[in-house]
Amino acid sequence: MKNSEELLAQKKLQARLGGGEKRIESQHKKGKLTARERIDILLDKGTFQEIGELMTHRSKNFGLDKQKFYGDGVVTGYGKIDGRLVYVFSQDFTVLGGSLAEAHSEKICRIMDHAIQNGAPVIGLNDSGGARIQEGVVSLAAYADIFYRNTLASGVIPQISVIMGPCAGGAVYSPALTDFTLMVQNTSYMFVTGPNVVKTVTHEEVSAEELGGADTHASKSGVTHFALSNEIEAIEHIKKLLSYVPQNCEDEAPKLEYKLSDEKRTQLNQIIPTNPNQPYDMRSIIEGIVDIDSFLEVHKDYAENIVVGFSRIAGRSVGIVANQPAVLAGVLDINASKKAARFVRFCDAFNIPLLVLVDVPGFLPGTDQEWNAIITNGAKLLYAFSEATVPSITVITRKAYGGAYDVMNSKHIGADLNFSWPSAEIAVMGAKGAAEIIFKKDIKEAKDPNAKHKEMENEYARLFANPYRAASRGYIDEVIIPSDTRKRLIDGFEMLENKVLNTPKKKHGNIPL
Repeated sequence: MKNSEELLAQKKLQARLGGGEKRIESQHKKGKLTARERIDILLDKGTFQEIGELMTHRSKNFGLDKQKFYGDGVVTGYGKIDGRLVYVFSQDFTVLGGSLAEAHSEKICRIMDHAIQNGAPVIGLNDSGGARIQEGVVSLAAYADIFYRNTLASGVIPQISVIMGPCAGGAVYSPALTDFTLMVQNTSYMFVTGPNVVKTVTHEEVSAEELGGADTHASKSGVTHFALSNEIEAIEHIKKLLSYVPQNCEDEAPKLEYKLSDEKRTQLNQIIPTNPNQPYDMRSIIEGIVDIDSFLEVHKDYAENIVVGFSRIAGRSVGIVANQPAVLAGVLDINASKKAARFVRFCDAFNIPLLVLVDVPGFLPGTDQEWNAIITNGAKLLYAFSEATVPSITVITRKAYGGAYDVMNSKHIGADLNFSWPSAEIAVMGAKGAAEIIFKKDIKEAKDPNAKHKEMENEYARLFANPYRAASRGYIDEVIIPSDTRKRLIDGFEMLENKVLNTPKKKHGNIPL
């Protein structure tokens, strides 16, 4: 009979082999790492401490009593990333297809409970065939236990989901409840109903990749925030993302050492085109304002008419929301509003200051937008900025027209500092359209209507297509030269560092969903 140490070593070896060498080999042939290999790459060397390594399922139905594996298809525990505590679960596809049931869920719930109680991020590496059918309703209950904890943890600790294989049916709702979702191109997919069901019900022929692959969700649905080319790239991206965010809602994001020097950025003076209708890339302004190579864009391929992401200014982590004049002239539409609102609420929940760069001609018109609720969806962004209590600074680079001026973090909805460049145009609408309405009779009765229209357009532009009327009312704190923007932001965020804003006591608001 083996002594106790030998028995333990044998059991641990079995646990670490998962579903066995053949299934591990099969996993590698698909271009996928194993659950434990993923954790090894993710965490600082030697820091992983496993919890529940020897747990097994308790079901005896449909031959499951003959298919018991230590760990029950998921590796769970805690460790460190760049010296900071994180909790992690990594589903093991080599064990019963990574299917989720009672014991599997209990392990995940346990580390989520630890993460909430100890105030540290939780990272889920998802690679599962879905609910374990042999356990019936127990599997459904097991998913709901996780969903409930996702909701409890929301806004308390950062939650990151990485899809590294299949994620279908009810399994998709846990990642959807987390803060950020990453997917791996060509080896991961997410959908509520798969291609076969779609074909049966709607007669549409579609592949798993087309229906729910990484590129589909990165560009069309917005379900995933990042689409990475391989698993190692995805894991490294997690580390980069975490470097911008705090451990929990009561903490502050890591601050890097930064020595102030000449913070003038003269290249910013050359970006805005002379023609007010000519597009430019807002990223060129972002790059000129933030610390070098510090911008991490989120949702890059979705709703490209607005840009959101994390960056650093003088070593401080900030969240950036910026209209993108290079796409749809930077208008706000349904998808852009949802994308930006979600990002603003994350930053507000986790004490990350906001920088808002504005060049917006208004909301996108059309029946498609109106019938699909641009009113409600646009209000989401308005609500998100209005409820935010973190330090926030707005810079208007060019156009700020109509209701979109209000929505893009104007002074009236709570921005702490509002700057504009001399090129800013702050008005109800563009000069051409305004002249057509205000001077309609004068234009119609003129000997040369076109010349009169141009004259009135120029008059309106002289009066309103500038930042000075807004500045005279205190809606703009200062009109600044573009090259001075970075220095003013450094000073502004430093001044706002200890901001405290007390809001009315309530259970929670009712954001227009």
